[in-house]
Formats: sequence, C-alpha cells, structure tokens
Amino acid sequence: MPQKDVYSLLERKVDALRGSSRTGEERKVIDEVFDRQTLLVIYGLMTAELIDTVEYPISTGKEGNVFLAIDPEGGDLALKIFRTSNSTFKRIAKYIEGDPRFRGISGSRRKTIYAWTGKEYRNLQRYRDAGLRVPEPLAHDKNCLVMEFIGEDGVSAPKLKDADIEDVQKTYQEVSAFLRDGYRKARLVHGDLSEYNILYHEGEAVVIDCGQAMTADHYNAREILERDIVNVNRFFRHRGAEVEDDKEMLESMTEEER
Repeated sequence: MPQKDVYSLLERKVDALRGSSRTGEERKVIDEVFDRQTLLVIYGLMTAELIDTVEYPISTGKEGNVFLAIDPEGGDLALKIFRTSNSTFKRIAKYIEGDPRFRGISGSRRKTIYAWTGKEYRNLQRYRDAGLRVPEPLAHDKNCLVMEFIGEDGVSAPKLKDADIEDVQKTYQEVSAFLRDGYRKARLVHGDLSEYNILYHEGEAVVIDCGQAMTADHYNAREILERDIVNVNRFFRHRGAEVEDDKEMLESMTEEER
C-alpha cells in the first residue's frame, strides 16, 4: 500500500473502533489512546513494515491498552499503547524517578510516558535474557510497544485468575521460579505480580505488564518483592497449592545478599 494511504487507513480504523464502542467511556478511552501524535507513531510502525494493520483491543490497563496487530506476513502481534494523559503521568512518574536507569527524566509528561514505554521494553528484554517467560519485545517508539502476541488465532490467552489450570502445583513452581530468577538473574522485581497479569498459555505461565518492574538495587526492592510473594502465595493457596511461607520464601530469594 502506498505510504500516503496508510495514515488515512489508520484514521478509518480508529473511526470504526469509536463507532463500535458501546459506551461513552469506551469512546473516551479510544480518543485518549489514539491522539494525533500516537497515530503518527503507528503510521511510522506501519510504513517501516513492523506492523501491517491494527485490529481490535484485547485488554485495557491502568496506563494503556493492548491491541491485536497484524504483521506484514499475517502473524499476530500485540501493540501496547500507553495513554499520554495527566492521570497516567502521575501514576507512573514515581517509578521512573525511583529507577536508576532513568535518572533525569522528570517534568515533561510525554517524555515520562515515552521513558516508561522504553522501560517496559528493556524490562522484557532483561527477563528474556534471563530465560524467563514474558512476551518477546519487538520494537518501541514513543508511547507504543510492539510485542509477541500470547494466544491463538487473535484470541489472547486467559489471565491466571480466569484460567482452568491443569496442574496448580506446577504452575505455582513456575511463578515462584519467576520471582526468584527475576530477582537473582534478571535483577528485577516485577512490583505488581498477581493473577491479573500472568497469562496461562499452552499449560505454562507467562508474565505480562512489566513496565513498573524495578532493578534489584532500588531502595524499595525488598519490600516490593515481599508484596509480590504475598500476592502469588495468596492466589495459589486459594487454588489448593502447597505454598511456601512468605517470610521464608523472601529470605531464600535474597539470602546471597546477606
């Protein structure tokens, strides 16, 4: 398709999304996500042949929305678009300021959100480099992040809270290993780990929403790791798994630092 037609096609796609929205709140979210600057970013991703089309929303989060996108070969991708609103800026600024990798990012709302997008991309890379199951990050530009799609035939894998887990104890061990190896090998603490941001795909747990993950040398890392442990153990205890003691689990994960 000629480049001059890509932007108009994208505008028509967004108009269709607005038209299919069932409530005023949904239309408001679409308008917040697809402002002109974001449309230009997506236009750039399309003309660079990273994505071919943007289809429909597959999840809505606190900071942004994830859409199904199609690559030039017809494969499924996940396109995460972070909203550039003031409320999003206020929510995420504290994480940027507390991360030593992003010193000097402050004040500008858009710069902060763009840094947050890059932060999630780098966090995903670090987790992948450590051999942990997260979506593969493929590209990012400003407030848009292109990732591996976790699911089949355009249908996202269920969140752990909604999944019919085949082997609860095995899955608990997988998530526990993510906590431990994330801290020891990737040197990251997820910071918001729960059944709401773990997908269950092909019998295995895949952790998502890694933007707030902070480095293990963050002043608050141990406390936040403990919170993740408590959340994970609570969920799996209710599902019937035999779980470790929260405090003992924390001590075993951090024992090399003492």
